[in-house]
Amino acid sequence: MNNRLEILKGIHPGQFLQREFSARKIKSGQFAESIGEYPQTLSAIVRGRRSMNTPLSLRIEQALGLEEGLLMTLQIYYDIAKEKRKEMAINHPDLSKFRSTIFWDTKIENIDFINHRSYVINRVLERGNEEEICEIVKFYGKDVIITSLRNLSNAQFGNNIRYNLKKYLNYEVQ
Repeated sequence: MNNRLEILKGIHPGQFLQREFSARKIKSGQFAESIGEYPQTLSAIVRGRRSMNTPLSLRIEQALGLEEGLLMTLQIYYDIAKEKRKEMAINHPDLSKFRSTIFWDTKIENIDFINHRSYVINRVLERGNEEEICEIVKFYGKDVIITSLRNLSNAQFGNNIRYNLKKYLNYEVQ
C-alpha cells in the first residue's frame, strides 16, 4: 500500500474511485445501491464535492476488495494537501507589489514563499526595485533574511545584493 499511496497522495478518494469504477466497468449508481448507499452520496464523493467517511469507505473497500483503510488514508492526505494550499494562499507577501518580470521563470502565484524563501530573497535583493525589496523585508523580517543569506556562499552575493542589504537592512556581508 505504501508505494501506491506515494503515487496517489493528495488526490481526492472520489477520483481514485472513479478510475477504479472505469477500470472495472462498474456504474457508480448501481454500485452504491449494492452496498446500501444512496447513489447521490457516492456521486458527490466521486465528483469531489463530498468527503469520504469511515463507514462508507469500509463498505466500498470490502465490496471492491481494496486494502482496508486505503480510502480514508487518501481522504486524510487530500485534506492535508488542501490545508497546505490554503496556508500557502495566506502565507505570502502582497503579490501586487511585484513586477511579473522579477520571477520571469515561474508564475508568482505558484511560489511557496515559506519553503523557497532563500530563492525569493536572493532574487528580490538581486533584481528587485525599492517597493519589492521593502515588501520582502516586511514579509520575512530582517532576521529571517540575514539567516537565509548566511546559508549561501559569499560568492553568490553580487554587487546589487550587497548594496541592497546595506541600504534596506543596514547589514554588510563579511
